[in-house]
Amino acid sequence: MSPEPANTLPPSDAHALWDPQGPYALHATLGILQRGPQDPTTRVKDNQAWLCFHTPEGPVTLRVSRTGGTTSTVLVQAWGPGAHTAVEQGLRLIGATDDWSVFDAPGYRENVPPVVAQTRKVNPGLRFPATGRMFDALLPAILEQKVTVIEAHFAWKYLALAVGGIPPDPAPAGMRLPPTPAAIRSLQPWQWHQARVDAKRSATAVRAAALAPSLERWGGLALGSRRTEVLGSGTIDAALGSIPGVGPWSIAEVLQRSHGSPDHVSVGDYHLAAFVGQVLTGRRVDDAGMLQLLAPYAGHRQRVVRLLGASGVRKQAFGPRMAPMDHRRR
Repeated sequence: MSPEPANTLPPSDAHALWDPQGPYALHATLGILQRGPQDPTTRVKDNQAWLCFHTPEGPVTLRVSRTGGTTSTVLVQAWGPGAHTAVEQGLRLIGATDDWSVFDAPGYRENVPPVVAQTRKVNPGLRFPATGRMFDALLPAILEQKVTVIEAHFAWKYLALAVGGIPPDPAPAGMRLPPTPAAIRSLQPWQWHQARVDAKRSATAVRAAALAPSLERWGGLALGSRRTEVLGSGTIDAALGSIPGVGPWSIAEVLQRSHGSPDHVSVGDYHLAAFVGQVLTGRRVDDAGMLQLLAPYAGHRQRVVRLLGASGVRKQAFGPRMAPMDHRRR
């Protein structure tokens, strides 16, 4: 993406300035929201991010930018019917409300693995964003189940371009709004095939779309909240898990983005357990072994995982890799 200079943009419908009062890494923070380098809904590059999404008041194009270095002011600008709502929720979205104070306290930092402490030291501006949008996080997670990242990103791009809708100006050319639940429910079998999405994942996506209005009520609630009127009694984890085809991995992937969860770990990931085990112990472990290794950091396990991922250490490659699957002729 070629960033648009701020002075060439039309006046925003709403905007806000945030002083992080310390380091803030825009790309590292918001990059988790971008599903691949060609994501039509989210573009994050250097000190600028464009995000297009729906709000209850209507669609919005949101721009997040820095005015200088890693400690400079963050500017949030929004255009479209949902502009004011997007800016009101903007602090959560850009990670401003993510609290690392316990993790960064000297007493706690001394107890984490050295590689984690060192990585945090060189990445002090990392925050966890919280979008508050359940379906926008759930749909891509479903598309990523049991396939390669390349295949999942292809499916997300295809669906966004096919039924995503045009965002408000001045969104960069080629950007789209995320597919709505109604759009997902209207997709024909041939469209799922063109997106290279198998019947199991498409069925799960349609079920999730049917329940999306209920799920969205959880978006603004804190993790651990309970309510009885949404998908029965229980927590947000239980609500997501009640959808057939949505398991612990998908739940974690959703809550890491919708709520900025500092603790949910993507159990069931094809590579994660082996990677965590190798970095922390020098040997591969399974999911149970990974959770045992992370148990001392309960409440902050995802912080540990993210910092391990940012450490620069790479998992040794053994055995066959997952191959892309083409469902278009099935």
